[in-house]
Amino acid sequence: MRNAERSSRVGLPRATANGWLSVAQVRSAIIGVVAVTMLLGLPLVQARGFPVLLMGLGSIVAALAYMGGPRPIAYTPLGELTVFVFFGLVAVGGTEFVLTGSTTAATWLAAVSLGGLASAALALNNHRDIAHDAEVGRRTFGVCFGVTASQRLYTGTLLTPFALTVALAAVIHSLALLFPLVLLPVAWRLRREVAACREGAAFTGLLVRTFKLELLFALLLSFALVGARVLG
Repeated sequence: MRNAERSSRVGLPRATANGWLSVAQVRSAIIGVVAVTMLLGLPLVQARGFPVLLMGLGSIVAALAYMGGPRPIAYTPLGELTVFVFFGLVAVGGTEFVLTGSTTAATWLAAVSLGGLASAALALNNHRDIAHDAEVGRRTFGVCFGVTASQRLYTGTLLTPFALTVALAAVIHSLALLFPLVLLPVAWRLRREVAACREGAAFTGLLVRTFKLELLFALLLSFALVGARVLG
């Protein structure tokens, strides 16, 4: 624990901060998860080679460095970028590479879209916690660049994926890829509510809705891609 929990924090409860789990228990769980991940990843490395090894090791290092080490990523303005890379580019592009041995322009458009929405969730989480993070010395994007820039980061990462679905439909030559646009009004309403929100605790509900939007977008995009393939 880094003594970074204060009464000003309004986010969801944390296991170690509340004494539900000890730091030693969390460390043991992390070691176990990393060990299992490496074992499961060995056949993938054997099948696809060095790129998969690089993605796997990079993901493990990023996960450990996010809250570990002398200067955790979560204490810097790079949290959203890290999430974008590993929850978007690596997760989507890496999966496509493992499955097919190659990637396409469509792969990377989808990767950027999902990475953007994952980044939007973290951007909102950090936006909610600006006052608390500044108090405990966490130099997140919102703390470094201010409330207005933080809101703009959320808006950009939230809405850009919808613009990319149009590009994806053009690349694949299928109108089915426009299906995720049915969620655009939901995203636009979230943007407006976040801009109008002033109470820290109220952001938590908006954060949950952002996660739900990300999940629904991913599902609709998957269905659209399958539909485009089936319909030719």
